[in-house]
Amino acid sequence: MKIITLTTDFGEKDHFAGAVKGAIYSELETVRIVDVSHSVSPFHLREAAYIIQNSYKNFPLGTIHIIGVDSELTPENNHIAVKLDGHYFICANNGIISLLTKDIVPEEKVEINIHSRTQTNFTVLDVFVKAACHIARGGTLGVIGKPIEKIRQLTGISPVVNNARNQISGSVIYIDNYGNVVSTITKKLFDEVGKGRTFKMVARGVEITKIYNTYSDAINFDKEKGKREEEGKKLAIFNSGNYIELAIYKSNPNTVGSASTLFGLTYRDIILINFSEK
Repeated sequence: MKIITLTTDFGEKDHFAGAVKGAIYSELETVRIVDVSHSVSPFHLREAAYIIQNSYKNFPLGTIHIIGVDSELTPENNHIAVKLDGHYFICANNGIISLLTKDIVPEEKVEINIHSRTQTNFTVLDVFVKAACHIARGGTLGVIGKPIEKIRQLTGISPVVNNARNQISGSVIYIDNYGNVVSTITKKLFDEVGKGRTFKMVARGVEITKIYNTYSDAINFDKEKGKREEEGKKLAIFNSGNYIELAIYKSNPNTVGSASTLFGLTYRDIILINFSEK
């Protein structure tokens, strides 16, 4: 049974997500639909890209991923279908896919050209659904689109290493449901530049000198519970996507606060890592 995933900025209040699912089932009753997220911030391409990057690999090869973010068809925002890493992605050519193609070369990519066969101003509902169901039936990309050479790139989001290679300048790319702050700095880049040196991470006056692999690694469980530094402890980890993430242990943005609210960090704020000289 083929799987079609949905990642959108539709939210949960409106009918859009339900309508798309209904359209898929009307086309292909035997498919399985999985909601990755409908809570992407409106038109937030970088947030959507982060979610897609860290979710798609957990699905079986051949899964079809519909991305309904900034998807309206315009002369500057065409629609594409891409086969990448054994998966299929259907979205607007707005840069979302470029994050995935930094280390992986697409196997095939086409500009979707079936719009004349549909009658709607809701392209995710019709065009993306038609394309996804065509692929799910075993159809090829060449039937629904023409080959393209390039896809649009998201720019201005990669971390920068200075000439002396003792500083990485990154930024905030994502804030999760717990208020944890994800940076653009990967563990791979941190290890390549740092080479085991001591460091100081600075973000809006907050300073951190150690990065853990899990949240609980930051807690000394050898101490009695009442004597531990637990709730409210600021920390940094390499998260499941191998990005550096700033957090508050057991945070809650609605009660005790979170890294985002307590550190005053939001999207694109600067995060610096300064390494010591050997």
